[in-house]
Amino acid sequence: MTIQNLRLVGALEGLSFLLLLFVAMPMKYILGNPILVKYVGMGHGVLFIAFLVVLFVVCEKQKWSLTMFLMGLIASILPFGPFIFDAKLKKMQAPALQS
Repeated sequence: MTIQNLRLVGALEGLSFLLLLFVAMPMKYILGNPILVKYVGMGHGVLFIAFLVVLFVVCEKQKWSLTMFLMGLIASILPFGPFIFDAKLKKMQAPALQS
């Protein structure tokens, strides 16, 4: 697992969370149609677990601190959090790419 894998899974997880919050949930509660919550919610759950697993593996491989893992965990439960965390990962990765 690489930082690129983490960034990809994070982007997918963040997108699925936004779809759940801003598309599926309004359809359920405003339009009375809960079907999207079932499928988007399941996809988001799988991606959430995948993100945490990839985050743990990358933290171990990169020898990152517990703080970095906790930042990723907190980011994954906040709307738009994965995208902010991704920006941090991109900044961390940039010096390595320039070397």
